[in-house]
Amino acid sequence: MLQDQAHGLRRLFAASKTRFVPVVSNPRVMGSGVLLEGLCAAFAELNLQTLVVDAGEQSPRPSELAQVDLSNCIERLSPRVSYLAARGLPLRYINANGSAAAFLEAVAAAAPDADVILLHAPAAELARVVALREVRPLLLADTDPASVTEAYAGMKWLTQRAGLMVYSLLMACHPQLRVATRIAQQLHSCADGFLGAVLRDWACLDPRASQQASLTPELRHLARELLLAAPPGAALDASSDATPLRPARKASNPFIAAH
Repeated sequence: MLQDQAHGLRRLFAASKTRFVPVVSNPRVMGSGVLLEGLCAAFAELNLQTLVVDAGEQSPRPSELAQVDLSNCIERLSPRVSYLAARGLPLRYINANGSAAAFLEAVAAAAPDADVILLHAPAAELARVVALREVRPLLLADTDPASVTEAYAGMKWLTQRAGLMVYSLLMACHPQLRVATRIAQQLHSCADGFLGAVLRDWACLDPRASQQASLTPELRHLARELLLAAPPGAALDASSDATPLRPARKASNPFIAAH
C-alpha cells in the first residue's frame, strides 16, 4: 500500500507547481541538519527536487549576490537536493504591512525546477512569510527538555501570529525511545489544550544512524503528509494581504513553566 501511495504522489506531483514546507528552526536541537537531510531523502524517494532555503539562526549568511540574483546563490548538493544559504534573508523582503510573502515569490522564481521548497527559519520570520497560508509547519526537537520547550514556543508564535493551527514534529533520537512518545504526547496535549492547535503526526530520525540506513516508515509517512498538506502553489496563490496577525490574547504557557 505504501508503494501505491508513493506512486500516486509521483504522478500527482509530476506536473505540479511548487510546494512550500516551512520548518521551524530550533537552535536547541543537536543534529538538526541531519533531520533536514532525512526529510530531503524522503522527498527524493518520490523523485522530487527539493530546494533547502536555510534561514535558521545558525545557518550561513547569504552571498552578497543574493540581493541581485538569488538563482546564482543556489548550490547543488545532490541530483535531487539544492541549497540556499539565507540567514536573515526573508527580513529583506518585508513590506509596509510587516509581510515578507514576497520572499516566497523570489525563491520560487529563482528555482523554477524545484518541486519542494523547504524553508528552514525561526518562527518569527516564518510568521511573516507564510501567515494565513495553506501550509503545515514542521517542528524540530530532540529529547532535551530545552529543545522541546523551544519547539512549543515556535508553535505558539505561529499559532498566534500566523494563524497556522496544524503541525508535524520530527525528533532527533532513536525511533524506539519511549521518551520520544511521551514528548510527542505532551506537545499534542499542550497544543490542543492551550493553543487550540493540533500536532497531526510525528517521526524520529536517529542522527547517529548510518547515512545508508533505510528511512523509517514513520518518516516516509510524515514527508507525504507534509506534501499533501501543502497544495501546489497554495503559498503563492494566497491573498497578497495575508499579513501577520496580532496575538489574540496572552495565553498562559504551562509547558514552558514546567521546564
